[in-house]
Amino acid sequence: MKQVLAATALIAAAETVAVLTGAGISTESGIPDFRGPAGVWTLNPEAERASNIDVYLTEPEVRRANWRVMASGLWNGIKPNVGHYALADLDRRGYLHTLVTQNVDGLHVLAGTDSERVVEVHGTVWQSMCLRCGVRDDIEVVLERVRAGDEDPHCPLESCGGLLKRATVSFGQSLFDGDLDRALAAAEEADLLLVVGTTLTVGPINLMVHAALQAARAVVIVNGSATDMDNLADVVVRGSISSVLPGILRYTDQQDSSWSNPD
Repeated sequence: MKQVLAATALIAAAETVAVLTGAGISTESGIPDFRGPAGVWTLNPEAERASNIDVYLTEPEVRRANWRVMASGLWNGIKPNVGHYALADLDRRGYLHTLVTQNVDGLHVLAGTDSERVVEVHGTVWQSMCLRCGVRDDIEVVLERVRAGDEDPHCPLESCGGLLKRATVSFGQSLFDGDLDRALAAAEEADLLLVVGTTLTVGPINLMVHAALQAARAVVIVNGSATDMDNLADVVVRGSISSVLPGILRYTDQQDSSWSNPD
């Protein structure tokens, strides 16, 4: 409780807040995290290997398996949880500078956060992209092809024919142009950096913490387990994101302290 109050006080004193979120905020929406005790990669190291771009490019069966999983409806029906709605409310009340997310699920925008303030630094599962020409499309267009028997879909442009994958950043791929610069600028410019649901092991996006500290900004970490940068934070709060985060953010605006999940 003491740490919750300390985090609330810091956030309440900030005029603008930059946010970095990771897989931990989406676990209560039914999406497993990757590196937690029961994470996808913790329990199945082979799944992490399949997230390497070199493996994806050179092993057709890895690509086929990936498309089969996607076509099975893995992401169908996922919905934001109260953690996502709490951050959307922070935006609604005018405190959110930028929300940078490592997640590819699109739940922050679905919860109501302005898409112009969201940086999906690892991309999105809701689009496909060609690895040769870069053309993008709605993922459902490609999944319909997979369901119709195209096990390893390629770019529909006759002049290209490159491999398709989800519009997500795999290990070995660079981040999309401008995203890292925008994330680091947000950490430097906002009064406070709020880190939610990530162990901060993945670079270069974890450099947001260092950028905030170098700019003399406060850092608050909210996560279910220890992170690699707990020692750098002003306040660290442990607990379920859905249980802890709404309480921390509830009173950031003394003129409007209401918060509710629209569902």
